[in-house]
Amino acid sequence: MNLTFCPFLIILALLIAAPTFAQEPVGCDKFKWPIDRERALLANASQVTSGGELSQPLATAVMVTLVPIADAKLPLAPSRAPKSPDTFAGFVRLSAIPKAGTYRITLSHGAWIDAIQDGRELKSVAASGVTGCNGIAKSVKFDLAAAPLLIELSGTTASAVAVVVTPD
Repeated sequence: MNLTFCPFLIILALLIAAPTFAQEPVGCDKFKWPIDRERALLANASQVTSGGELSQPLATAVMVTLVPIADAKLPLAPSRAPKSPDTFAGFVRLSAIPKAGTYRITLSHGAWIDAIQDGRELKSVAASGVTGCNGIAKSVKFDLAAAPLLIELSGTTASAVAVVVTPD
């Protein structure tokens, strides 16, 4: 076998496979953790407008009505700029997280999630997203303190997104 031909084949194989690496997995069974509980909660979300305060306990889903990003009046700028100015954004506040720990913020549609406590953006500890799973698209884990929580959603083409916060 001609050894100078091998690098060409390797590069060709990588170029062909590259689009596959960039795509999200397809199907509900492709999440990195079980999402049956969150999926059921998201299916029964109550309505709330952007900027609202959630008095419901955790594990109660809400459908957040979003507005064009230019009109969203987000308390903090999104940590990731939207790819297009024609996207929607909004936010909700939870009066308090009952006890410190790892929690999942799960969405019905793809959107950028910023979790904010004490005026600081929190870094996620894990994320999982799929396509082709009716009613759920993304779940992100955050380490939260026992304190109020602000959830900002941005960078989505959906005008409303159901969101639920559940303990991990």
